[in-house]
Amino acid sequence: MRESVKGIAFDLDGTLYPNYRLNIRLLPFLLKEWRLLSAFGKARTIIRKQQEENIKNLSQFNSQFPILNFYDYQAELTAKILSADSKMIKEKIETLIYRGWEPLFKKVKLFKGVIELLDALKKAGFKMGLMSDFPPETKLKYLGISNYWDVVHCSEDSGTLKPHPLSFVKLADAMALPPEKILYVGNSHSYDIVGACRARMKTAWLKSALSGKKILKPDFSFKNYRQLYNFMIH
Repeated sequence: MRESVKGIAFDLDGTLYPNYRLNIRLLPFLLKEWRLLSAFGKARTIIRKQQEENIKNLSQFNSQFPILNFYDYQAELTAKILSADSKMIKEKIETLIYRGWEPLFKKVKLFKGVIELLDALKKAGFKMGLMSDFPPETKLKYLGISNYWDVVHCSEDSGTLKPHPLSFVKLADAMALPPEKILYVGNSHSYDIVGACRARMKTAWLKSALSGKKILKPDFSFKNYRQLYNFMIH
C-alpha cells in the first residue's frame, strides 16, 4: 500500500494536536458563549444529516449539495435555533468562533513526533495536503507548520462538511493526484475515515483509548506518530 501512495493529507483538529490542549484554553469562552456554541453545533448536525439523506450512493451527489452559500445557510440554521437575526449570528460565528479561537493556537502544542514526520514526508517527496472543517490557515501559522503543505483546503469552502466525499475529492483535485494515490490521516472515524473512504482515498486512523472498534476498517491504525513514521518512512 505504501508504494502506491504519492500524497499524504492530514486533518488538523484532534489529529495534529490533542483536542484537550485547546479545550482547556477555550473554557472561559465555552462558559460565556455556550448558547451560541450549542446552536452552532446543532446547525452543523442538521447539515450533516441533510448531507447523508442526499447522498444516493458512494459515488453520486444530489444536486442540493454542495451548499452554494454555506456560511449564510449555516448562520440561518443557527439563528433559527436561537430565534435571532441571521446576519448578526453570521458575524458572531465569524468573529467569535472562526477568528476568536485562532490566537489560542499560539500556545497549543502538537502531538509528539508530528514535526519529525512532516519533515521526513516532505524530504521523501510526498505531496502534502491538509483539510479541516474549519478555516485552517491562521491556525497552521500559529502552530508553526504552515510551510509544509502543497495544498490547504477548508471543506466548508466546498459547500459541505465531512464526511461528505465532495470535499475530499476537491482536495485530491487540488493536489493533482487521483484519490487512490492519497493517504488521508485523521482522528475521527465517522468524519475523516468514512469521508476519505467514500472518496476512494487510503486512510490512516489516529486511534485514542476511547475510540473502540469500527465496522469500516482503515488501511492503517496508529496510536502515536512514531508508528505512522515507521509505517511510511521505514
